[in-house]
Amino acid sequence: MPRRRVLLMASSMRGGGSELQTAMLARHLDRERFEVHLYLTQAVGDLLTTIPGDVVVHHPPESFPPQLWDRIPGGLLRRQAEWFRELVGRAQVDVIYDRTFHMTLIAGHPTVERGSSANRRPRVSTIVSPPEVALPLVEKRFVWLKRRRLARAYRRSAAVIAVSEAARQSAIQYYGLPETLVETIRNPVDADAIRAAAGAETIEANPNTPGEAEGLSRASSMAGDPRDALRLVVVGRMTEEKGHATLLDAIGWLMKEWPASLPPLEFRFIGEGPRRADLESRWKDMVLAAGPKDTLHRVEFVGAVQPASAEIAGADGLVLPSHFEGLPNVVLEAFVLQTPVVATRAGGTVELQISEDAPTCHWAEPNNPASLAQAIREFAGQADQRHRHVANASQLVRENHGLSAAVDRISELLLRAGT
Repeated sequence: MPRRRVLLMASSMRGGGSELQTAMLARHLDRERFEVHLYLTQAVGDLLTTIPGDVVVHHPPESFPPQLWDRIPGGLLRRQAEWFRELVGRAQVDVIYDRTFHMTLIAGHPTVERGSSANRRPRVSTIVSPPEVALPLVEKRFVWLKRRRLARAYRRSAAVIAVSEAARQSAIQYYGLPETLVETIRNPVDADAIRAAAGAETIEANPNTPGEAEGLSRASSMAGDPRDALRLVVVGRMTEEKGHATLLDAIGWLMKEWPASLPPLEFRFIGEGPRRADLESRWKDMVLAAGPKDTLHRVEFVGAVQPASAEIAGADGLVLPSHFEGLPNVVLEAFVLQTPVVATRAGGTVELQISEDAPTCHWAEPNNPASLAQAIREFAGQADQRHRHVANASQLVRENHGLSAAVDRISELLLRAGT
């Protein structure tokens, strides 16, 4: 049987969750069954170094020559779709894997699908966040039009993957999709690659035995030593939906009243984004208002770190303050690295705990500073509970987020599409 030529799609290789998943798929698709191509809107990002040499990378020009049609809503998208259509024909693509709605707007554009049915290429689409929340928040203009176009594009997909059951149910309702079209394949993790990137190969497979890579800082804080600060990392692009502002509000609550029996907190904000300058300014104002002597907790804006695995492995905890999520890769990385987690019950994040009898995180309500502050305070004071969370989370990753099982399921969809 000849290999299928699959075209994976991502906006870039800068290191977001979808980019990580796409790069992982590019590495692990069976080369006896697939010839792998990769479309990038921009061929930039540290993850480019992880793409195997046999993957053919395609990207459009950095900018298209301006035209009058660009002033019409969707004009530039149409030109991107025209370039993409030519690429699909030129590369003789057999099947397309469009991940995130931005890629689906291009691959599922009527311009790409025009002509006879023989010229159309089947698509397997992936929805990474609950669209009823994600689309209006990310796309500020012509949301109704993009919703209609996406609904059409998804209905014409050979299969639609949702990364969580929350994202699946949202997509079915928001786009009016048949339930049989959409299936849930939760984000897998490449545990060996994550540990290697973090320099944490010594972490034990048995979660009840802390590994050497946990380091002295975590060892003391997990034991409840009040003398050392708890180091908490926040990893993500600094956009509104990621909840950094909510976390700053929560830190403000924690600055007002903090038990002397608990260690102070040091937060490291890792990432870039359009909200960074506002967030830094806001923190400076908070420090000025409180006064340096009364600013017990600290916040440091680190910027982009690739990979962030080493930061997560060396921290005492990870905080996910998101307003919504599909299924957060950064939490799965923390689980692999045995780093305890404070997370909001946002979208599919709640699916990272199977039952109340096996808790994996300290939980808070989304967009609720008081709830997040309470969860962080409980986290700081419950070292034994953090140990239990680490054990449960390690087991959950092994049982529900295995790499080979997810790649096999996606591969079968890519092989069946259009046949």
